[in-house]
Formats: sequence, structure tokens, C-alpha cells
Amino acid sequence: MPCPICEKETVAAYRPFCSRRCADVDLGRWLNGSYAVPSSDPEDVEQAASEAAKAAPKIH
Repeated sequence: MPCPICEKETVAAYRPFCSRRCADVDLGRWLNGSYAVPSSDPEDVEQAASEAAKAAPKIH
């Protein structure tokens, strides 16, 4: 399986990467938001919380 960053062959110690450098590049991408998951939630946090509260089942 090739390294997802540079396409070189992987090394067991860093799998699925080929080196510490590629593992760090991947971590940096996660930390800066490059791998953000798309969402259909509203941008406004208060609106999102309000909609979530309306959708939550009521516990008595």
C-alpha cells in the first residue's frame, strides 16, 4: 500500500505512512482543518443548538 502523502512504499513503524515526516504532514492537515467533514448544520452556533434542542426527544 503506498503512502497517502507521497506515494512511496509504507514502513511498518509508520503505517500507513512511509516516514515520520509524512505522518506529521498528515497530522498538520488534520489540525489546520484541511480534512474537515462537510456539514449541513447552520453556521450560527446558537441556531444549531436551538435546532438540536427541538429535535431531541423530551425526557420526563
